[in-house]
Amino acid sequence: MNRNRKPGITLALVAGASLLCTAQVSWAQAPPAGDTREASIAAEQAAKATQLKPYEREKAELYVAKVQQIFMGNVVRWHPFMQSAYSGGGFTLGAGYMHHVGSYNSLDMRGSYSIKGYTRLESEFTAPRLFDRRGVFTALGGWREATQVGFYGIGTNTSVDDKTNYDFQQPYGALRLEVRPTRRWLKVAGAAEYSQWEQNPGKGSGLSVDEVYTPATLSGLGATITYLHTQAEAGFDWRTSPGFTTTGGYYGVTFHDYADADTRYGFQQIDYNLVQHVPLGRDAWVLSLHALAQTTNTKDGQAIPFFMLPSLGGGSNLRAFGSWRFRDRNSLLLQAEWRVLVNAAFDTAIFYDAGKVTPHTRELDLEGLKHDFGIGFRLHGPTVTPIRIEIAKGNEGFHLVFTTGAAF
Repeated sequence: MNRNRKPGITLALVAGASLLCTAQVSWAQAPPAGDTREASIAAEQAAKATQLKPYEREKAELYVAKVQQIFMGNVVRWHPFMQSAYSGGGFTLGAGYMHHVGSYNSLDMRGSYSIKGYTRLESEFTAPRLFDRRGVFTALGGWREATQVGFYGIGTNTSVDDKTNYDFQQPYGALRLEVRPTRRWLKVAGAAEYSQWEQNPGKGSGLSVDEVYTPATLSGLGATITYLHTQAEAGFDWRTSPGFTTTGGYYGVTFHDYADADTRYGFQQIDYNLVQHVPLGRDAWVLSLHALAQTTNTKDGQAIPFFMLPSLGGGSNLRAFGSWRFRDRNSLLLQAEWRVLVNAAFDTAIFYDAGKVTPHTRELDLEGLKHDFGIGFRLHGPTVTPIRIEIAKGNEGFHLVFTTGAAF
């Protein structure tokens, strides 16, 4: 024992050693804090598990889900069909019945009737997986009648006060084959349609077209024309679907030949169509652009009937103007939309339309365009737009659009 060690230092060392031993014993006896928290959480979860029940949707929620399923095209048998026989028919109701023929092919029988008496009855057979899923074949046959189609005269500078109307009936049968040779962007298609157009006096209110014009002043008035309409299309298409998409585009040309069995009203038409959808920094915003030019040429000694001329006005082009508001030999249409996707089934859009019709292709420029703007609301699915409601404003006032399908 060191006799020189001071008593205070000795006492301090003994006290420190005692405290250290006490701390070690306490640490060894107490469980870690983490283990206590995990055990507590596990106990709470076990208690809650005995009280959990499966989620049951309310009746209203089930009803909304059912309606959404029907309108998004997921029903394989009975389904709504709201396409009018012709543009301008007004509010339309209809139904269809789809029957599957084999694993992928289908036969759809459908009909619709509009508030203006427009009638449409047709059947369509679709084979969507030909040529190792590179081709789609459709066969369509039916009959339609439009009772009061508007006609305002020829040209862009016509007056809304000059409106007349006419009726037509048309039985038709058509075949179409679309092929994507590489399964990607390139698309080629060919189609042939045999139909008869029977133009009659209008059945609606207001003047009938035959009360203002004669066959000498208006080509095709009162005519019954049997057409063999063939067409060839080539283009690049990388949209998700023509019915609804937020990305991609379409750049294509379609050539039409209308051969009249009586060689009186044969002509040719070429459509130049450009569509581009540009996402704006986020998935919910899309800038959509569209340009369409249509040109026609008559065959030797023949004429284009007035009801077959390119036209503007209606729910998919100049939306503030009535259907078929402007007609002439050639047309130009420019459109832009800012689309905002509210959720997976609904979006809104602010849009602008401009266009005109001309007697000569050299006049298809940016001078003298008719304009409109507006706002739209759309119910859509991943590839379809079953309901589109829009309010448009132009120099002839406001116009309400209630229709089906994408604007472009």
